[in-house]
Amino acid sequence: MNTQQGYLLVAEDIPDILNLMDATLKFKGYRVVTARNGQEALEAIQKEHPLIVITDILMPKMDGFSLVHRLRINPETRNIPVVFLSATYVAPEDKAFAITIGATRFIEKPIDLENFMLTISELLEKGAHTPTEPLKEVDFFEGYQKRLKIKLNQKISQIARIERLLETVPEQEKQSFTDSLLLAVNEREEIRTLLGQIHEHVELDNDTE
Repeated sequence: MNTQQGYLLVAEDIPDILNLMDATLKFKGYRVVTARNGQEALEAIQKEHPLIVITDILMPKMDGFSLVHRLRINPETRNIPVVFLSATYVAPEDKAFAITIGATRFIEKPIDLENFMLTISELLEKGAHTPTEPLKEVDFFEGYQKRLKIKLNQKISQIARIERLLETVPEQEKQSFTDSLLLAVNEREEIRTLLGQIHEHVELDNDTE
């Protein structure tokens, strides 16, 4: 695959990770376009199809699961390789769902940059993703909703655990725990928002049947 004729799209809502990946890929000579969520990524793809989409899963507005589903149900974008990145969705069931909806590779955070770059090189050499039959809408949203509900419960438990620890940790360690708590709360709210969007979508589908 000729990288001079295309670009790599990176979708990530955490600025430090986005900047690191952007700088690393550009240093290796790739043309890179960045997005802060799935909606921005879709807008970039509509302007010019990337050689590869590299995307976080948990993002605001539109997450990685929804982004990949949109790409796979569209015949024009169905063969774009997608690399999933995640620190939240790392259970075997999460990875299985990711592959089922059409992810090409799955990489856990924190990212091993050497292995990450090898994956990108391998996919560029291999070329287009071999598309499979995309999931039906009802199957996608059923699986998607299940994964989100599980993650929401995990985030609620994580927040409660950190709040308990904050009462006992030494003063010099409290800032680190406070930062972790803020991140977990933000992720909990993102998941709740996504669940609300799914509920609205399902209700709309039911009303039109």
